[in-house]
Amino acid sequence: MTAPPSAAPVTEIHHGTLVSTDVLAAHLHDARWAIVDCRFNLDDVEAGERAYLEAHVPGAVSAHLDRHLSGPRTGRNGRHPLPSPEQMSATFGKLGLERDLQIAVYDQGPGMYAARLWWMLRYLGHDAVAVVDGGFAKWVAEGRPVRAKGESRPPRRFEGAPRPGMLVVAGELEHRLADSALRLIDARSPERYRGEMEPLDPVAGHIPGAVNHHCQQNLGEDGTFLPAGELKRRLAPLLGDEPASRAVCYCGSGVTACHNLLAMAHAGLGLGRLYAGSWSEWCADPARPVVHG
Repeated sequence: MTAPPSAAPVTEIHHGTLVSTDVLAAHLHDARWAIVDCRFNLDDVEAGERAYLEAHVPGAVSAHLDRHLSGPRTGRNGRHPLPSPEQMSATFGKLGLERDLQIAVYDQGPGMYAARLWWMLRYLGHDAVAVVDGGFAKWVAEGRPVRAKGESRPPRRFEGAPRPGMLVVAGELEHRLADSALRLIDARSPERYRGEMEPLDPVAGHIPGAVNHHCQQNLGEDGTFLPAGELKRRLAPLLGDEPASRAVCYCGSGVTACHNLLAMAHAGLGLGRLYAGSWSEWCADPARPVVHG
């Protein structure tokens, strides 16, 4: 099923971090907007796609974390390795995305998975992309329209160029561990960061020098992001006197780390860098140092 064309006026405002459900509703029939559903469940990898087919924001296409937002796994490159820039561009084109569109991405609510696609699009130079604050849970709670069954957009040619400064690879990080200017931020839960438990990867602990900022701390009790000023109050101390470009965010597999990067950008602190392989890649090499506690 293909989303119907629209003659609605296009928007001139670009949203680059978060977008509200009110704004999204106002642009449901805007031909210059594209919507992507990123719902996912690590415990049931097909749950998000089933939920999408049952009900989704009208006009949204579905992006699967494993099939669309991750590259091939080797056993040493993490659980959700980044696709190559060429693979990303091809995937975005198949989803009907192109450079002149405002893109809104959402997941079940907190934005953990949607932030991954947000980061990938920004990495390829597309700044007009925003995560729907509160996601599908907020959309439904407000009684907004939904649609069942799959939808697609006409394939487009997505032309993007990677921004190397947004990404850190394992080798570079290993060489920078002694750099006093490095700000390494772990997005996992405090228990996983301390190495008290590890449900997903074979080794527990964290990368030396990392501080912990659980991505859930970016959210209020209602599941939406905290105001920009509050995010800045919480995140700025992690940077100290260094700019956000000195910060490297990681998590278990390079997904929820993007949530911290989104929060930093929304707080006006700037864009940090992603260690995409994250803990699942780091701990796959027994020669790399690990810290507990």
